Amino acid sequence: MTITTFNPMILSKNADEIIKLFEELGFEKRHQVDGVDDKDISSVRMTDANGFHVDIARVESMERDMSTIRMNVRDFDEAYDYFIGKGFTNPGGDHTVESASAKSCLLISPSGFSIQLTQHIRKDEEN
Repeated sequence: MTITTFNPMILSKNADEIIKLFEELGFEKRHQVDGVDDKDISSVRMTDANGFHVDIARVESMERDMSTIRMNVRDFDEAYDYFIGKGFTNPGGDHTVESASAKSCLLISPSGFSIQLTQHIRKDEEN
């Protein structure tokens, strides 16, 4: 499995407040994706002067904020099968969130920590 990105991610219906907090800490928005999976979900990648990253996703259905680990991989299916084999579960069943540029899902470990598993679809990988 090839991991290409690994950083904290916060899921919240109050993402604007969290983004403002991180801006006050010196983070700047670097990338934003809106309307993921045809839903009212948006995700912002933020970076500070030291190169640290945090991703913040606005998810209207979240009852409480959730901190997770964002892990981007080259091969989603390989990584998904690996984590499922280690006892992780997908709270959405087999549902994945897909857009023109990415495929992802939340996976929960047997002990309770979570990984937001993502594969970015690069232009050279398109059919």
